Amino acid sequence: MKILINIAHPAQVHLFKNFIRIMRDRGHELMVTVVDKEVSLRLLEAEGIEYQIVGRARNSLLQKATEMIAIEKRLYHVSREFRPDILLGGVGNVYVAHVGKLIKKPSIVFDDTEHARIEHLLMDPFVTYILTPSCYLKDLGPKQIRYNGYHELAYLHPNYFKPDPSVLDELGLSKGDTFIVLRFVSWTASHDVGQKGIRNRVNFVKELEKYGTVLITSEGKLEKELRQYQVKIPPEKIHDLLYYATLYVGEGATMASEAAVLGTPAIYISSLAKTMGNFIELEERYGLVYSYATEDKGLQKALEVLENYNRHEWKKRRKKLLGDKIDLTSFMVWFVENYPESVREFKENPKIQYRFR
Repeated sequence: MKILINIAHPAQVHLFKNFIRIMRDRGHELMVTVVDKEVSLRLLEAEGIEYQIVGRARNSLLQKATEMIAIEKRLYHVSREFRPDILLGGVGNVYVAHVGKLIKKPSIVFDDTEHARIEHLLMDPFVTYILTPSCYLKDLGPKQIRYNGYHELAYLHPNYFKPDPSVLDELGLSKGDTFIVLRFVSWTASHDVGQKGIRNRVNFVKELEKYGTVLITSEGKLEKELRQYQVKIPPEKIHDLLYYATLYVGEGATMASEAAVLGTPAIYISSLAKTMGNFIELEERYGLVYSYATEDKGLQKALEVLENYNRHEWKKRRKKLLGDKIDLTSFMVWFVENYPESVREFKENPKIQYRFR
């Protein structure tokens, strides 16, 4: 089978990396294309994945629209040359949906972001299937296939992820130390327009610092007073850091859910709070994430968690989650390798997914 995977966001490198390795080991031919955004290229190189750049992330809506046309043109030419049997993409991947339709090949998108309205308007009429977590809040119609898992379990499931404590040595930390990973985002994604998170960043850091070391990861430039807190480790080691952290707090949704499935308490602060099914489930069923639209409530909860932190309790909650959910990578391998028969099998017997744990 010939498979084209388009990476449009750094998180999608993680989503697909184990799938790419397994499918290549099984004799399939894969082509990886990428939209250059933040650390995407660095992550691909760290994983030893060869790629072709088809475009670059832009900030304004006008720039995004212009770049989308350019990306699709490049992706179309790559696809005509590679001749894939199937095209895959992550959240709101309009590109594979459009190009798949143009070359008359099926496209499958893995999506977990309900509020990405523009992307869904442009993508859904053209994509073949959209695979979402079972807790996804929206009904996308007959093209939607719901599985009992999260994107983060494609790479942070214990079948693939083993935490490396050496990252602590690089930062002068020990396993027993209290430290908080704080994330700021740039708010430039099309589904982030008009949204907001933590406004008084300096005060926020000062309050957290009373309980432990604060390590900041940021998409944009930090205020002068906060640059000393910026974490300086290779981006591929961030999950090791999250595993050993006492707390994650910030505006980054992906990192919040990553922390949660690793058993690290997560506080997500964004005006988008309560708009995504995975966060509602992670909070109400597993107690691993707390979502707030305002920084005051988020900070209050963060301090409460730090006051009463018990590492064993949080790892116990993670164990419950892992007992319920599937290994998404194994499911992806089965679904794609057996497509389109897998669609019929899954719709007739959704419990087939529990073979993949």
